[in-house]
Amino acid sequence: MDGLKNGGDALFVLLGAVMILAMHAGFAFLELGTVRKKNQVNALVKILVDFAISTVAYFFVGYGVAYGINFFAPADVLASKNGYELIRFFFLLTFAAAIPAIISGGIAERAKFYPQLIATALLVGFLYPFYEGIVWNHRFGIQAWLKMAFSAEFHDFAGSVVVHAVGGWVALPAVLLLGARRGRYMKNGAIAAHPPSSIPFLALGAWILTVGWFGFNVMSAQALDKMNGLVAVNSLMAMVGGTLVALALGKNDPGFVYNGPLAGLVAVCAGSDLMHPLGALITGAIAGAIFVWMFTLAQNKWKIDDVLGVWPLHGLCGAWGGLAAGIFGMKELGGAGGVSFVAQLIGTTMGVGIALAGGFLIYGILKMTIGIRLDPEEEFRGADLTIHRISSTPEHESSW
Repeated sequence: MDGLKNGGDALFVLLGAVMILAMHAGFAFLELGTVRKKNQVNALVKILVDFAISTVAYFFVGYGVAYGINFFAPADVLASKNGYELIRFFFLLTFAAAIPAIISGGIAERAKFYPQLIATALLVGFLYPFYEGIVWNHRFGIQAWLKMAFSAEFHDFAGSVVVHAVGGWVALPAVLLLGARRGRYMKNGAIAAHPPSSIPFLALGAWILTVGWFGFNVMSAQALDKMNGLVAVNSLMAMVGGTLVALALGKNDPGFVYNGPLAGLVAVCAGSDLMHPLGALITGAIAGAIFVWMFTLAQNKWKIDDVLGVWPLHGLCGAWGGLAAGIFGMKELGGAGGVSFVAQLIGTTMGVGIALAGGFLIYGILKMTIGIRLDPEEEFRGADLTIHRISSTPEHESSW
C-alpha cells in the first residue's frame, strides 16, 4: 500500500508540474500577443531561456535555500518513494520560474537580454526561495511567531503572495528603473498607444494560463489523499468573477477581458482551499476590478510603462489574494476557518517588502554596472532584429 501511495502521490504532483510547465507557453503567448511585432521573437525566447536558467539556479541553490534539501546523492537514493522528492522539486521549480516569466511582461520591448538572465538567476536562486522558505518551510520562526501571536500562521495555499505578489512587486522596480518605452509618453502630456500586435495570440496565452492554473492550485495539495475539489471549484468561480467584472469595467476591451480571469485566479490561490465558492467569486470579481482600475491608472496617470500590467495583475491582485484568504476563509463568511486577517496582513506586507527591496537591489546594481536597457537605435529596430537577428514575420523572402 505504501508503494501505491508513493506512486500515486508522485504521479499526482508530476501532472501538476507538467500543467504548470505548460503555463509558461501561456506566459509566452500572452506577451507575444501584447507586444509590437518587432518584439515577438524576443518574448518567445525569453520565456524559454528564463525557464532553463531558473531550473539550474533552483536545482543548485534555490531549493536548498528554501527547503534545506540538495540532490547530491546517488541515483538509487533519489529514486526512493518513486522519486517523489525529485518530482516535488520539479513541481516547485515551475512556481519559482514564474517569477521571471511575470517580470518579462513588464519590462518587454526595451530590456537587454543577458542582464535579465542574470537577474533571473539571482531571483530564483536567492530572493524568491528566501521568502518561499519562510512561508512554506517555516524558516526563521516567523510562522511560529504568527501562530503564537494571532492563533494562525500566514496562509498561502498556492502562492497568491509567495509567487504572484513577489513576482509583480519585483517587476515594479524593474519597470521604474528601465523607464518607459521611447515615444510612449510625450512631453506635451500626450500618450502614444501601443495596441496589442495579436489579439488571437493574447487570447491563446490567457487560455493556456487559465487551464494550467487548475494544476497550479489543485496540485498544490502535493499528495493525492489531500486533493480537494473545493480548490478546483473555487478557482473556477474566481476565474469567472474576474472575467465578468473585467468585461464590464473594461468596456468590452479584449485585453481586459482576457486578463480578467487571470486576475481572479491570481487572487484565489492563497485561500482556494478555505473559501466558500461564493467567497471565491467575490474575491475574483474584486481582483478583476483592481486590475482594470489600476492598470488604467498606472499607464495613463502615473505613466508607469508596465507593458502587460504585471504589477496590477500579479502584484496587487496577489496581495489582495493574501488578504482575501483572511477574510473569506473565516467561518463567519462560509470559509473553513483557521486563519487570521492580521497574520495575513503581516505575511503579505512582508512578501511585498522583500520583493520591492530585492527588485530595487538587483536591478539597480545591474543598471549601474552592465546596463539593463537597449540603446535608442536597438529599441527602434526592435528586440527581435537587435538580439535574435530575425523577425517573427519576415517581409522579404529569399530568392535563389
